[in-house]
Amino acid sequence: LAVENDRRGNDETALDLYQRSTSRFPAHLGALLNLAILYEDRQQYEKARQCYLRILDAYPNHPRARLFFKDAQASGEMFYDEDAQRRRDRLGQVLNMPVTDFELSVRSRNCLQKMGLLTLGDLARASEQELLSSKNFGETSLVEIKEMMASKGLSLGQFAGEKRVPEVTYEPEVMSPDEQALLSKPIADLNLSVRARKCMIRLGISTIGELVRRTQDELLECKNFGVTSLNEVRDKLIVHGLKLRGD
Repeated sequence: LAVENDRRGNDETALDLYQRSTSRFPAHLGALLNLAILYEDRQQYEKARQCYLRILDAYPNHPRARLFFKDAQASGEMFYDEDAQRRRDRLGQVLNMPVTDFELSVRSRNCLQKMGLLTLGDLARASEQELLSSKNFGETSLVEIKEMMASKGLSLGQFAGEKRVPEVTYEPEVMSPDEQALLSKPIADLNLSVRARKCMIRLGISTIGELVRRTQDELLECKNFGVTSLNEVRDKLIVHGLKLRGD
């Protein structure tokens, strides 16, 4: 009953049921593990560590308990700078703005389109020399682009060291019926761990197709979703010949 409520996102009910279950002796290992994860979700890291320690007392080499115990310990010691996070989020939003949102001359707009520079982030990774090497793109267009970037606190070449990686995309119109059926399968078919499953619920990911459209950074931003969970998701997708966007 606790597991069913956990899966449905009824955290309060699940927490109460797990607590009742683990108060008995001997406590069920799975209940302790799931209770610890719920405590981490509530940022009650000391309680989570105690659950993991109870498991490790009985099973010193339990791989998931050992790994999650380290994660909980690190999370409890981590200083979370909310202002810095908000600044990063704001920058990400600005970098994702399409250049079509701005009033550019036809010449500048056509040149950017031909070069595949579709967002402010693309321009922040491009140099002046790259732009000027494009046919019909001159100093006037360069000044226009610089002013547009400056209006958002950015500059050309600001992130020139970051290379754009071509992404694998899954477009239904160019896929076979079998591939479309695979992407339409519910995320539950991947048999993810409780921790990874909770991240899917928080991000509103209900199908495999929705998952492969996400990047590793989007998943890692989810609370209590770490490298271990990321590798788990990747391994599950590889089995089906799939991968996350940007991988």
